[in-house]
Amino acid sequence: MTKSSIQYKPTTKSKLYFDAKLTRNILEIAYTLIAGIFSLLAILPLVSVLTYVLIKGGSQINFSLFTQLPEPPGDDFLSAGGIGNAIIGTFIVTSIGALISIPIGIGGGVFLAEYSKGGNFSKFIRFGTNVLSGVPSIIAGVVVYSIIVTTGILFGASFSAIAGGIALSILMLPTVIKTTDEGLKLVSNELRKGAMAIGASRFVTITRITLPSAFTPIATGILLAIARAAGETAPLIFTGLFSFYWSNTPTSLLEPIASLSVLIYNFALEPYEAQNQLAWAASFVLLTTLLILNILARYLRRYSILEKR
Repeated sequence: MTKSSIQYKPTTKSKLYFDAKLTRNILEIAYTLIAGIFSLLAILPLVSVLTYVLIKGGSQINFSLFTQLPEPPGDDFLSAGGIGNAIIGTFIVTSIGALISIPIGIGGGVFLAEYSKGGNFSKFIRFGTNVLSGVPSIIAGVVVYSIIVTTGILFGASFSAIAGGIALSILMLPTVIKTTDEGLKLVSNELRKGAMAIGASRFVTITRITLPSAFTPIATGILLAIARAAGETAPLIFTGLFSFYWSNTPTSLLEPIASLSVLIYNFALEPYEAQNQLAWAASFVLLTTLLILNILARYLRRYSILEKR
């Protein structure tokens, strides 16, 4: 009989045999149950918020909600109108913030990943970016209010869509810088060396090789930054204020503008049921938009360099 023909038969006394009575196995089961319970507790608030907003706001959704203007609070109005101007205003303000933060953020990330040598200046930028990402959003609103709104430096305008976009760009900037920096670090150095070996300059290498290769993680960071900015309320209260009218002219960029988050804040505090229902409907629309942006960001991550590795 050869050794290969000998089969091992586990016994109840073997250390490889699972024994539920052993202390380590009992502790493992207990720790697994505890971890599962805490995981359920962690997602319970999210499920509760989604369910409650779906029930309260989903029932208020109709076509006129997206085409009408909100009515001023009062007993004379049986309906609070719609949120059409707030949807357009949110898109305008968020777009202004994106137009400001995306070029600056990508440029800062390119500098950190491609040009900096790990010196004190690059360390200072990374430290400042981390600090800025943790600054409360209301601080950004107050700063822009003090510099732009109160001084009327923007063509004499006070509360305006541009001021709101600048406040949101401050909140978006750290996310864009960090995702660009990390995305470029994922690009293989062999691609850079190969481009330079055939005579390409560093600028051409960055614009033609590294940036296109890191497009997916950069786009993911931009979507996450936009999702965060679209749901902010405090900065827009101090900068964009609110409007009951359409923002459909170029001059409206220098005037107060409506947004979903501020509409929710204003109408949720009103003592009238019609305004409260409109606030729930706006909450449903805003939450749905944020969920779509986050799901799209997660979808893009599946094709990033990090996931392929």
